[in-house]
Amino acid sequence: MKYFVVDAFAEELFKGNPAGVCILDKWIDDNLLQNIAFENNLSETAFFVKNNDQYELRWFTPETEIDLCGHATLASAFVIINFIDKNSNVVSFDTKSGI
Repeated sequence: MKYFVVDAFAEELFKGNPAGVCILDKWIDDNLLQNIAFENNLSETAFFVKNNDQYELRWFTPETEIDLCGHATLASAFVIINFIDKNSNVVSFDTKSGI
């Protein structure tokens, strides 16, 4: 899997609010997602899978899955727009908290 650390709310490295972003081809076991987030040891690690025109997005702290995380969502959008779909200027996420 590809993994990024993105400093949300910052214009330079090592500033802002860091989030892990993992790009998955398909969902893996929840225990493995949790272990990856634990090992990364950032406040949140986001995982996403592309599903048609949207991305399914989930967030994990080192201890548990959470229902919503703003900075990890922005970090995920940054990765998609800058490294996956450079022609896109809109990203839609399907999450436990809604679209």
